[in-house]
Amino acid sequence: MAADSGRSARSARSVTMSDVARRAGVSRTAVSFVLNDRPGAAIPDETRRRILAAIDELSYRPNAGARALAAQRSEWYGLITEIVTAPFAVDVIKGAQDRAWLDRKFLLIAASEGDRDQEAAALDKLLEQRVEGLLYATTWHRAVTLPKAAREVPTVLVNCYDAEGELPSVVPDEVTGGHRAARHLVEAGHERIGFINLDPDIPAALGRREGYERALSEAGIPLDTSLVVSGHATADGGYSAACELLDRADRPTALFCGNDRMAMGAYDAIKERGLRIPDDVAVVGYDNQELIAAYLRPKLTTLALPFEAMGAKGVDMLAALAAGQPLDTLRVTVDCPLLERSSV
Repeated sequence: MAADSGRSARSARSVTMSDVARRAGVSRTAVSFVLNDRPGAAIPDETRRRILAAIDELSYRPNAGARALAAQRSEWYGLITEIVTAPFAVDVIKGAQDRAWLDRKFLLIAASEGDRDQEAAALDKLLEQRVEGLLYATTWHRAVTLPKAAREVPTVLVNCYDAEGELPSVVPDEVTGGHRAARHLVEAGHERIGFINLDPDIPAALGRREGYERALSEAGIPLDTSLVVSGHATADGGYSAACELLDRADRPTALFCGNDRMAMGAYDAIKERGLRIPDDVAVVGYDNQELIAAYLRPKLTTLALPFEAMGAKGVDMLAALAAGQPLDTLRVTVDCPLLERSSV
């Protein structure tokens, strides 16, 4: 009965290190040494076993905040992203958390919803939790400017880069992706390859066009700039651009689209003209958006944006910075693999 009363009393408040020390018949310092696995602490094996047994019996959980203050580290990384529920964010989170777990680290995740004030507030809250490092991820590849507070801890940008050129970043290899897409179409026998590009001023559009032009040059195919058109990064944008290209007398036999939504619009334009994919017109997309690429008919050949790999690489870089190790480069690129399906 007395034991039950004691257990009830303890359950009404948090179990402390002193409770563990009393149960094990040792000093509070000895408990602290065992909990923190302090090197050089001469704790006999029998004493260590008693302390661990007391911890288990009392269901003691160390105060994470106090341990972080004492050790000046929290074993947490912070992740700020624009939209936590976006498919890309799920992949970034998975890649980052899986890699962090290898070092027994965890992620604290905050959504900014694209709002600068909310972003600054999220950053402040993460810093209050004494995160050991920070990942900042965007929905599309671009230059960003972070609040100065981001420089208080190691910070790595994912799918974006620092406009001031100070913070390290990990981004998709847009040039190699564009080259791979165009080369795949060349290898399938196409010479008139239309390119439906994104807004021409963003990094993805610039890199993918560079890769496209390089692949044509390597194949000895003269660049026809009239086959390169830009459109809104939507199905409607892809549809309009595809109509423009397909209504030419010397229409292209293949289309490389800036993203999968544009490819979906291009499919409609092709089919409206009684043309078949891939017999009359081959199509390659970009992004590998799960609800589009695998469910178009025929299934869409596309390049995958490596969000999971970028999240993992971002944590790799954070771990190095947190350990005081210099990085070889401020900007790391991650390969965009080609996923061959039925549209080529």
